[in-house]
Amino acid sequence: MIGRALRSGPAESGLAGWRGHLTALAILAFVILALFHRDALGMMAIWWNASTYGHCLFIPALVAWLVQQRLPGLRQLRPTSWAPGLLWLGLGAFAWMLGAAAGVAVVRHGALVLMLQGSVIALLGPAVSRALLFPLFYALFMVPFGEEIVAPLQLVTAHISMVLLGLTGVPAQMQGIFITTPGGYFEVAEACSGAKFVIAMTAYGLLVCNVCFTRWKRRIAFMAGALSLSILANGVRAFATIFVAEVTTIDAAAGFDHVVYGWLFFAVIMTLVMALAWPFFDRKPGDPWFDPELLQAKGRSGAGPIAGGALAIIVAAPLWLAASAAAGQSLPGAPVLPEVKGWALSDDSPLHPWRPRFDGADYLSMARYRNAAGQVVDLAIATFGRQGEGRELVGFAQGAADPDGDWTWSQPAPAPDNGRGEQITGPGRVVRHVVSFYVVGNGNPTGNGHLVKLETMKARLLGSNQRAAAILVSAEEREGRSSDVAIGAFLHDLGNVKDLADRSLGTR
Repeated sequence: MIGRALRSGPAESGLAGWRGHLTALAILAFVILALFHRDALGMMAIWWNASTYGHCLFIPALVAWLVQQRLPGLRQLRPTSWAPGLLWLGLGAFAWMLGAAAGVAVVRHGALVLMLQGSVIALLGPAVSRALLFPLFYALFMVPFGEEIVAPLQLVTAHISMVLLGLTGVPAQMQGIFITTPGGYFEVAEACSGAKFVIAMTAYGLLVCNVCFTRWKRRIAFMAGALSLSILANGVRAFATIFVAEVTTIDAAAGFDHVVYGWLFFAVIMTLVMALAWPFFDRKPGDPWFDPELLQAKGRSGAGPIAGGALAIIVAAPLWLAASAAAGQSLPGAPVLPEVKGWALSDDSPLHPWRPRFDGADYLSMARYRNAAGQVVDLAIATFGRQGEGRELVGFAQGAADPDGDWTWSQPAPAPDNGRGEQITGPGRVVRHVVSFYVVGNGNPTGNGHLVKLETMKARLLGSNQRAAAILVSAEEREGRSSDVAIGAFLHDLGNVKDLADRSLGTR
């Protein structure tokens, strides 16, 4: 007994035991959250303010509960420092640097979680990390992701509504995300897309898969059924709202939608999903989460050197970015609106005022042009000396349709290969087509937002030309006057869009 006590003494003292490793982990986590506090606070603000990500508020508590469920087995494990864990932490730091350079908040938020995960892996070791594998993975649901599925789900919901309206004999026409029936004019808005329920169901479904199932086939079947049911049910909800408006009034339909959408929908779907899956649960409440004897591995117990290496890694990322940001160059001034052969500046009034949104832009110049054939287009040029947090060329709320304004994205529209086409709809069913071109530094015009982020990231990381421009050409749909034809004619007469961008940015 004395010999055993002497041998176990070093493992239980200082930084060698659980207390020391957890202390080092707490200090490192505090440093990470303090150093990247803007991203942490920004992420929590999204949880609180965006209904799509309200479920994220519960994820930290669920992660803590998952860890608590594993405590009996964890007490039988011995934490060890593990240098390879720094690779995961380094991946997180590198991802943060890329996300900050490109101006992509979701990448920075995900990188923050990766750094915290890497801290656990490096300071507690492979055995403990394997025991905590699912809680560590589940922490990724703290990241507010999934905005990309909103627009596709809007269209899917509209198509489901149209099918059901046809089956019930209600005449309807669909234009993008707008549906017209004899009873009214309906928009499948972002909030009606069902994206928040699909994202929340994904998080909930994976939790159920871990807690209630052990077989992978059943887990896959459960997830496929839960997500499919969520999408279908949201389409039925949208149809029901339109149908209620047809048989009663618009006000009654709005009240119905508010009650169903706000209080009952997700609860009913979750209850139905669980009721259907209940007979197939194959994990018993008392089943162990892992076998400590199989996981325990030998390793160094001292956490000090690993914690020091981790601190060096996380500090390096923001320092590099700060150094490269100092290389930015200022703009020569506001863009000069071009003279386009065959087109003259016009003061014709639009059917409804339009102005694109580019928060943080150094300059935004706009003009209206008219040609001899009576075609009218609007040209907008936004320029940035450099991009950064809150001043991105491409990002949420940036672009042709201001989500806080009167114009709403409706559906994609025709555009040249190097541009992005959108149809937006304003009050009074005013339809406008917009073609957008983006240029970063000395690059070529593109309409691909992902390429814009990539070029922005390269410019900031390498300290090269960070100036950027957005060029938007837009026209209203009027009877007998195609907006696409007007835009095409203007672009043809304008010439190379890159030349206009270069002149606006002062790169030539």
